[in-house]
Amino acid sequence: MYRYILYDLDGTLTDSKEGILNCLRYAFEKMDKPEPDESVLIKFIGPPLQDSFAEFCGFTPEEARQGILLFRERYAPIGKFENAAAPGMPELCARLKEQGYIQALASSKPEEMCIPICEKFGYTPSLHAIVGSPPVGDWEKKDVIREALRRLGVPGNNLSQVLMVGDRKFDVLGAKACGIDCVGVELFGYAAPGELEAAGAVAVVRSADELEQFILHQK
Repeated sequence: MYRYILYDLDGTLTDSKEGILNCLRYAFEKMDKPEPDESVLIKFIGPPLQDSFAEFCGFTPEEARQGILLFRERYAPIGKFENAAAPGMPELCARLKEQGYIQALASSKPEEMCIPICEKFGYTPSLHAIVGSPPVGDWEKKDVIREALRRLGVPGNNLSQVLMVGDRKFDVLGAKACGIDCVGVELFGYAAPGELEAAGAVAVVRSADELEQFILHQK
């Protein structure tokens, strides 16, 4: 039975497509770089930005650092709120809290940005911890998960009671690296077909209701 539930943010608790794409376009324009097709920009939703700039745009490490700074220049005041709560997820988190589940955010996004997003969309009252990357340098998902486990005080012999919830393979692989299960959510279609299953998700659900049923039936 799961007792601790960790959540990814972008594509899991929120639909962040509009804000992320707008900030990416801002960065490319400021750098005088050609803007990739939207099909490429969507791939930025999930993994750390420096990895995406390198993999999808061929940026050097220095170009990636510049791209991140410009992205956040717009994201911090504007882009983080060009966003919406995932359908049914705030209500699900509230119900799980009432039933005694211990929940936390585990996002590679900078923690200082995660906090106001969770507040705006009604997640903060349900979360025991909001964990993100430090101000400089995005952590890998496994690093964020380990920090979330530390803050929640999860004993090392209780990892079978922890479930990660995320929408990309990075969530699944990060969870596996930490010895915990991950259920994949396909709420907005940001993962490639079969991506979550191939990475080793214990299940894949497509709505908040399906996620709730999965969690409650793990006895």
